[in-house]
Amino acid sequence: MRLAFFGDVVGKSGRDGLSDHLPGLRRDLRLDFVVVNAENAAGGFGITENTANDIFNAGADVLTLGNHSWDQREALTYIVREPRLIRPANYPRLMDAPGRGADVFVTPDGRRVLVINVLGRVHMDPMDDPFSAVERELEAAPLGVVADAVIVDMHAEATSEKMGMGHFCDGRASLVVGTHTHVPTADAQILPHGTAYQTDAGGCCDYDSVIGNDKEEPLRRFTTRLSGGRYTPASGPATICGVFVETDDRTGLAKRVEPIRVGGRLSQAIPQV
Repeated sequence: MRLAFFGDVVGKSGRDGLSDHLPGLRRDLRLDFVVVNAENAAGGFGITENTANDIFNAGADVLTLGNHSWDQREALTYIVREPRLIRPANYPRLMDAPGRGADVFVTPDGRRVLVINVLGRVHMDPMDDPFSAVERELEAAPLGVVADAVIVDMHAEATSEKMGMGHFCDGRASLVVGTHTHVPTADAQILPHGTAYQTDAGGCCDYDSVIGNDKEEPLRRFTTRLSGGRYTPASGPATICGVFVETDDRTGLAKRVEPIRVGGRLSQAIPQV
C-alpha cells in the first residue's frame, strides 16, 4: 500500500498549498490513502467544516487534530457528523470529548487503515497516558489481522516522547509520525521491526514565518515579552511537508519511507515511484 501523511496545515496558505499540490502527488505517487493533520487549518487555530472540506476536496482521506482541536467551537459538533475527522484518543475520560480518537477506514479497493491520533504530555497540557491509549487501539485492531495498515499521529512537543512512541509501536504500526512543531525533521527511517518513523512531518505552511505565523508578533513577544495581538498565519506560498510510505501487502510493515516537501521555500524532489 502507498500511504502519505502531511503535517499541520496552517491557515489559508496551507490549505491552498494542498489544493495546488496534493492532487498531483496522489497521481504521481499512486497514493492509496492520505492523512493530513489539520488542527491549525482555520486561521491558524482549530478547524471548521469549510476548512476541512477544502482539505478533503484536495485529496485527503482522513484529518487528524491536536491541542487546538476545539479552538473553533463548531468543531465540537462537526466532529460528531464527520467520521473522517479524528481527535486525540487520550483526552481525560471525564472530559467526554466528542468524536473518536481512532478508527478503521476502508479504501476503495477494500483495504483497511487504522488511524490513531494522540497528544504528548511533555511540555503540553496534562492528558491521559498516550502510550496506554495507543496500546488500547492497537490491540483492538491489530496490524495484519484487522488492519492492513496502521498510522499513528503523535502530536507532541518533545522529540524524545515522539521517538519513544515510534519504538513502542515498532512492528505493530506501518507509520508513526510526529506533528505539532511544524518543522520537518531529517530522520525518516524504518525502525528495526519494520515501522516507518519520522519525528515531525513538518507543517503545510509558508516557511517565511515563525512556525507558519507572520513573524512580527512572535518576534515582538520574544524580544519585549509583550503581546501586541493575536498570531496570524503567514500568507505567502506554502511548502507542503509530509512523509511517503510504501508497505508490504503481506505484513503491513514499511518497505520504504521518504520525506515529501513540495512548493515554497523548502521544496525538494518528490519521491520517485
